[in-house]
Amino acid sequence: QVQLVESGGGLVQAGDSLRLSCAASGRTFSNYAGGWFRQAPGKEREFVAAIARSGGSTYYADSVKGRFTISRDNAKYTVFLQMNSLKPEDTAVYYCAAGSFTGIARDYNYWGQGTQVTVSS
Repeated sequence: QVQLVESGGGLVQAGDSLRLSCAASGRTFSNYAGGWFRQAPGKEREFVAAIARSGGSTYYADSVKGRFTISRDNAKYTVFLQMNSLKPEDTAVYYCAAGSFTGIARDYNYWGQGTQVTVSS
């Protein structure tokens, strides 16, 4: 029911900012929580942030709390991840997901293809 496409990744320097977008198809998108996960080479997939379907509740990994902000615009079928004060350890492929409002990957039903974020030191 939901197809997701991430965009906005790129190569930046430490301290810079990026804004990732997750564009969804289908009007049922607003029925799902949105999540962001990331995976670095040789590492397990890691939870980053989640937002409830209404946008009224958010949840962040400790590693990004205070630096990243997740938001959504259901009228535009889009979830965003504003990333500030980027660090080299933020380097990963970032994936958007739609599903339940948790920090567990298996609770999400739909996934995008990923967008690369690389932060140089």
